[in-house]
Amino acid sequence: MTDRLSIALAQINPTVGDLTANAVLIRAARAEAAARGADLVICPAGALSGTPLLDLAALPVFLDAVEATVQGLAEDTADGGPALLVGAPWREGKGRHNAALLLDGGKLAAVRFQAVTDAGEIGAPEENRFDNGPMPGPINVRGVRIGLLIGGDLTTGDVAETLVESGAELLVAMLAGPFAPGRADERLQAGVARVVECGLPLVAVNLVGGQEERVFDGGSFALAGGGRLVGQAPLFAEHLLLTRWERGADDGWDSSEAETIAPAEGREALYTALMLGLHDAVTKSGAPGVVIGLTGGLDSALVAALAVDALGPDRVLAVRAPLPVGNSVDNLADSLDDTAEIVELLGCRLDNVALAPMLKAADSLLAPAFAGRESAEAADRLHARLRSATLAALAERMGALLLSTADRTDRLLGLAADEAGCGYAVLADVSKTDVLELARWRNANQPAGSRGPAGRVVPERVLARRLKAGTPAGLPRVEALDDLLAGLLDGGLSPADLAGRGHAAETVEAVWRLVVQAEAGRRRSPPGPRISRRTVASLRRFPVAGGFIDLM
Repeated sequence: MTDRLSIALAQINPTVGDLTANAVLIRAARAEAAARGADLVICPAGALSGTPLLDLAALPVFLDAVEATVQGLAEDTADGGPALLVGAPWREGKGRHNAALLLDGGKLAAVRFQAVTDAGEIGAPEENRFDNGPMPGPINVRGVRIGLLIGGDLTTGDVAETLVESGAELLVAMLAGPFAPGRADERLQAGVARVVECGLPLVAVNLVGGQEERVFDGGSFALAGGGRLVGQAPLFAEHLLLTRWERGADDGWDSSEAETIAPAEGREALYTALMLGLHDAVTKSGAPGVVIGLTGGLDSALVAALAVDALGPDRVLAVRAPLPVGNSVDNLADSLDDTAEIVELLGCRLDNVALAPMLKAADSLLAPAFAGRESAEAADRLHARLRSATLAALAERMGALLLSTADRTDRLLGLAADEAGCGYAVLADVSKTDVLELARWRNANQPAGSRGPAGRVVPERVLARRLKAGTPAGLPRVEALDDLLAGLLDGGLSPADLAGRGHAAETVEAVWRLVVQAEAGRRRSPPGPRISRRTVASLRRFPVAGGFIDLM
């Protein structure tokens, strides 16, 4: 038995499937923790494999590689340094589990499985590829009985209660919880609830980094008796949080105050989540940088600012390839002067591409087919596709990632320019209303970790133009439109409920028709970070060739 235990929470950013690189991160965290006197290093759920694994979780050769990597990490612990708790997928019999592995003394000393796999996204993303494990008992770490809560186990009192009844002295939560507004506080409050219910202190370590459509936000924390916060790591950054615990006269454990970093909130949290998601989408794919079609409109200006903040100006190429004046998909295109000002503020490179000869040739080629028909809309869409193909070709030539500049509002309504060839859509889950607010916030603030300039990054003329911009005929102003879409698609409100919020029946009908008709385009859209509270289960999908158009 020991009366003192130093626990390091290793908030790391792994890459899905890259076991070698992830093991390097874990070894580096353990080495730093050892230098600071830690007895135990705790990594998040899925730290070794990354998450979400999707069908990698069912691939035997991948699970074989996980076991071999774990064996190598276990052998490292024969050096007398700190014990290591690592999250990884693990097989037992015919089952596949989200597991916590204790590595100590040169061997795999204990294995525990997540018991509750359907508890939502507070602790873990919705993998749906793991089996429930049995209710766990505590593990012994240097003479201390530690109860493990893996992923969603934090959200229910049943697992913690079982651990207490089995003799646990201290609770450890290993999480992989993605960002959404308010969710970091929900994780903290879930931890407080377990501490109050069980009378045991709790430390929780959460994954950080962008992967697929999720942005894991970190925010690891430590709670002493009564739910007192004694340590907290930052959101959206890798961090090693060291906590020191002592056994009291009543055999309970307490901790002195450790490092506590206040979490980002509101617009700052949203902007930083987008920045991290974009950074990791580029870096983890191995791309040297990004290409952005810069129009002078607010969406493309904000995407360019996010890219420069995430990657630095040297890795961002802005391309101005204007469509003909009056083209319906480019009504918000700014003058060359405004585009040049955006680039000057950000410090990135600007290339100009003249599309007119190609568009003229395409119009000439198709003129016989369009003769005698209403062809303006078809020509506009053709021009947008040719512009997108040109940008995609430039990105492919550089090995770069082409960023979409479409926001959530336009995607839902099918009003976005063609996104063919785009690799990532950083505003895919950001409404037009939030685009404006985020741009205003960034002009007044520089986010933590930014590689971009301080001060204004979006010209005031661009913001003013968005405020004056109209919407397609029959649709309300942007704020009302976003409220209608949120109520219809996220809130599941009926037409009567929407009427009670001030939306006319004919407007609701028109918006619904646009949403349904745009389904095929949305399915072809590139991925982007999910930063709203919508889970996979609540994301809306409609039949591409469906017949249910009328809501009334």
